[in-house]
Amino acid sequence: MGLPEPRFDVNLSILFTELPLLERPAAAAAAGFSAVELWWPWPDRPVPDKRELDALRGALRDAGTQLVGLNFFAGQLPGPDRGALSIPGPASDGFRANLDAAADFAASLGCTALNALYGNRVQGVDPRTQDALALENLVRAARAADRVGAVLLIEALNAVESPLYPLTGAAKAVALVEAVNAASGLGNARFLMDLYHLAMGGEDLRAVIDEHTAVTGHVQIADAPGRGAPGSGALDFPELLGHLGKAGYDGWVGLEYAAPHAEAFGWLEDFRLGAE
Repeated sequence: MGLPEPRFDVNLSILFTELPLLERPAAAAAAGFSAVELWWPWPDRPVPDKRELDALRGALRDAGTQLVGLNFFAGQLPGPDRGALSIPGPASDGFRANLDAAADFAASLGCTALNALYGNRVQGVDPRTQDALALENLVRAARAADRVGAVLLIEALNAVESPLYPLTGAAKAVALVEAVNAASGLGNARFLMDLYHLAMGGEDLRAVIDEHTAVTGHVQIADAPGRGAPGSGALDFPELLGHLGKAGYDGWVGLEYAAPHAEAFGWLEDFRLGAE
């Protein structure tokens, strides 16, 4: 008997972006997906108006799409920001203000994975100050996630595209996961294994899978280079996803790549045929 097919969800913050946000859940459902994930949809507002939260919740429910991943407030994505929690001042204040809003919204939709992006280094601020603030805020995030029965995800980006982001590489992210679990005493922090960022950082993806699947709470994919759909770059996704399955990963795999709707999901048919 072969391994079960991965469970794919669609990131509605990078796919279907030709549509207004509230129309994207229905578009994902029409494309055959029952699960979706989101970056925090209001990059300038850690705590949006209740009507906006209700409208998005209603769109997800009406489409029959399950929210399986949500970012805490992280600033402008995509764009100049790479998170807020380690940046002293308004950015980290916004992150803290967002914790309950994001956790409660996730809980209302049965979402049990909340992602916290670290943030860039700030010129003139001691990195040790940022790291201390980050650990404090990540413990707060772990508590907010735990309150609603969720895990806290911690993600590495790549230094090629995010040179000011200090959390690059799987080992750094996993070390921070362990530090947060030790500091919170909750044990609900997990590694978000983004194969695109790890590949762009030059990591051996098979080795990352072998070493870190046990502490992985979510996986995201995009081909590299280019951040397009699988098949547009150099990564062998049938092999990589098969290796993930053999390593024991049975969670969601988020499709976090940029592609026009007409070209976004053709690779899945070939992938499924190859898995038969």
